[in-house]
Amino acid sequence: MKLIGENIHIISKNTKTAIENKDKNYIFNYINKMLEANVNYIDLNIGPARKALGSMKWLASVIREVSDIPISFDTTNCDEMRAGLEFVKNPQDCIINSISADKQRLDNFLPLAKEFQANLIALTLSDETGIPKEADARLEIAFNIIEQTTEYEIENNKIFFDPLVLPVSVAQEQVLESLNAIRMFKESFEPPVLTTIGLSNISNGAPKGNRSLINIVFMVLAMGCGLDSAIVDSFDKELLRVHKVIQTQNPETSYDNLYLQLYCMMQNFAELEEIKYDAKDSQQIAIYKTAQILLNKNIYSHNYL
Repeated sequence: MKLIGENIHIISKNTKTAIENKDKNYIFNYINKMLEANVNYIDLNIGPARKALGSMKWLASVIREVSDIPISFDTTNCDEMRAGLEFVKNPQDCIINSISADKQRLDNFLPLAKEFQANLIALTLSDETGIPKEADARLEIAFNIIEQTTEYEIENNKIFFDPLVLPVSVAQEQVLESLNAIRMFKESFEPPVLTTIGLSNISNGAPKGNRSLINIVFMVLAMGCGLDSAIVDSFDKELLRVHKVIQTQNPETSYDNLYLQLYCMMQNFAELEEIKYDAKDSQQIAIYKTAQILLNKNIYSHNYL
């Protein structure tokens, strides 16, 4: 599974200020930390970029001083998106983040995807429906998007469908729908499409001390459903370590076997109750309880651990 580093994001007040002021040292520090984490893409989230025009090209230029790593250009500003794609030498390896089923987004970004042969993250929502509650409805939106991408001769293997993960703390019943949607996306298209998620969304609103564990367990479950990529906190060393364990199928700790069991459980459509773990190991208990919450076996509360 590919990792997209989320850490350059204007939702952070400090990062937003650094982008507006073109603080190269601040951005360099973040880029180098993400490169050390061995992510596959760096996401540059500048939002609508109404004030800081020229931000995308500037950020891309800072990255290119140290690496040719593919970039996920994350903005609703079509001009900024074009500026980033025009600047890099490998736009075909980069990602346009993101389109949805809304006509304006499709009209703005599909021509860019075709022109630059870039990859696309496609959100399964529209202005009319919002984020559908059921996986079937998200799949229907995905089919509608594919109709449009096919007209532009954009190949399926360039499209990452995002089922839009909602926080377990506010929409617990939707967690399973997101996992089911990933499976459906992987099974329903020929040639196959790719899948992605904004991983940190699952733990929004949860206590800070629980967020990493919630993210990690959900990542493992989603990988078992066939997830191809995720936008992640690339500074979370434990998350990166567990990702490597699942990728290599090589446990490093006493509790990694539990993660591997959860991964295989999702692959094989098995039941959580079949999982074996050490009930005397506090870390394994926490992982298992988190899986119970995410699979809607127990009711979420901030103190579920």
